[in-house]
Amino acid sequence: MSKRKLVITQNIHQELQAKIKALIPEWEIISGKDPETWKEHLNHAEVIVGWKKEIKENCLEQNSSLRWLQSWSAGVDSLPLHHMKERDILLTTASGVHAYPISETIFSLMLALTRKIHTYIKNQQIKKWHHENLSLEIHGKTIGIVGVGAIGKETAKIAKAFNMKVIGIRQSDKSEEYFDKVYNMMHINSVLPLCDYIVVTAPLTSETYHMFSKDQFQLMKDTAIFINIGRGEIVNEDDLIHALETKQIAGAGLDVFEKEPLLENSPLWNFENVIITPHTAGSTEHYESRVIEDIFIPNLKHYLQKGVPNTNLVNYDKGY
Repeated sequence: MSKRKLVITQNIHQELQAKIKALIPEWEIISGKDPETWKEHLNHAEVIVGWKKEIKENCLEQNSSLRWLQSWSAGVDSLPLHHMKERDILLTTASGVHAYPISETIFSLMLALTRKIHTYIKNQQIKKWHHENLSLEIHGKTIGIVGVGAIGKETAKIAKAFNMKVIGIRQSDKSEEYFDKVYNMMHINSVLPLCDYIVVTAPLTSETYHMFSKDQFQLMKDTAIFINIGRGEIVNEDDLIHALETKQIAGAGLDVFEKEPLLENSPLWNFENVIITPHTAGSTEHYESRVIEDIFIPNLKHYLQKGVPNTNLVNYDKGY
């Protein structure tokens, strides 16, 4: 009888591998970032950690042993979800590993744009001493957080340290700690005019695609700062560019874009009131340990006991 097989398509520390092996000593474990390490094992793997394009060909387009895929990322919108649902494959995400680094990036962008740090850095490079009409501060302002998951909740917690009013927007209006008020997504247009900062942390789904377009930017304060660390396709980029050109909003901090890398001819590169980061908001020294120790190992324990993981299990109908 062949051994049950786990494939990990990432390089992980030996101590993490040892913790996994202790749970499944009778399993065969193959791990490594080089596809040559695991490609021939995909078809026979019961569990795979980390999506790779080769999985589609080897596990979805032919008979395979794959029962559960643990994504290495929080977003799974780029995966063939419909096909995976048809094959009855369990899918879990890495949602939660980004809460600290992304919330730090969110406030880095908010503070830099508010206190003009990005402008002063440019001035420093040309030895220019200028006040730049600095006047705004974050304390006491209103922040609207679109998406009340792990990132949104951590962002709300930090916002309270700045004595901000925190409004959440998500699929339900269920109250949440650190939020003054949570609204259902259908009320987003009523909330936008109230916000000094709008932060997008929502996943990309059919419902959130181009959620922010011309009408939404027109509803915002002309002093509002827009932050997107969710997915680029949640925003109609042409409408965002128009809002910045016509000063409908005061600025933007953007980590994600409709097309990545951001095209060199995009006007977004040239705005003085825009800060661009290359989809790195979730980068952290602790990424690997959080995916494995905080999500995968607890999921593996539950999978061994109940036949299904229970943390971040994707609802295919919702898309997250």
